[in-house]
Order: sequence, then C-alpha cells, then structure tokens
Amino acid sequence: MTAAPKVTVKVTRRLAATPERVFDAWIDPAQASRFLFKTPTGEMVRTAIDARMGGAFNFTERRDGQDIEHVGEYLEVDRPRRLAFTFAVPKFSAEKTRVTIDLAPQGAGAALTLTHAGVLPDWASRTETGWGMILDGLAASLAQDG
Repeated sequence: MTAAPKVTVKVTRRLAATPERVFDAWIDPAQASRFLFKTPTGEMVRTAIDARMGGAFNFTERRDGQDIEHVGEYLEVDRPRRLAFTFAVPKFSAEKTRVTIDLAPQGAGAALTLTHAGVLPDWASRTETGWGMILDGLAASLAQDG
C-alpha cells in the first residue's frame, strides 16, 4: 500500500507593513499569539518561540476544554526575507510538514507568499482556508499596531 501523494498549498497576501515588521510579527511571542493558530473561540494558553535555526515554537490554544498544540522547528531564519519551519499538530497527527514564509518589498508594504508543503490532498482546501484566516489576522494585528 502506498501513501497518498502530498500536495503544496500556496497563499499570498499584500500587507500594509514593511517586510521587517511582518517578519518580526511571526517571531515576537506577544504579537504572534494574537494571530498565529488562534481561533475566534479559543484561548491562547502558551506561546513559546525560539526563532533561530534549530529552535522551536509551541502555540497551545484551549478549545472547548482541550489544549491543542501547534509545534515546529525553525529551518530557516533570514530576516526579513524568509522564515521556514516544520509544522505539526500532535493531537491530530504525528505528521510533520514544512511551511515557508517568503517576504518581498512591495511599494510601502510587503508581498507575503506562504507555501505549505507535504499536505494531504484531503486537507488542502481546509489548509488554504486556515492559512488565509491566519494571514487576515496578521494583517489586522499589523494595522492595530499602526
């Protein structure tokens, strides 16, 4: 029996903040906890970020009385151009995937391309929607900080 082929999901956004500000939002625990892996009804109970190659992160959100961990290890940290990390949600799967955030200047703001590789085909649409919501939260967080 062969494993299902994996797919790559890409989501892009134009953000009204410099690549430096966008990059820093991903690695600053206070700011990242406002948008990263946060759902409207959940409560972020843990945010730990060690943003260096080989460093790890853990975002734990309490949803309906259950703690859901989002964990990974940083593979590339190239401020302000690229951030890459492994990604897993151990409660639902032992599978690790790879997420890459590429940033480029665009006018006074930044163009962000998020690439999530290793996604099971059945999860592709949900993954794209989820990252879209996270990036919308990022945009709102950056606007809030002005």
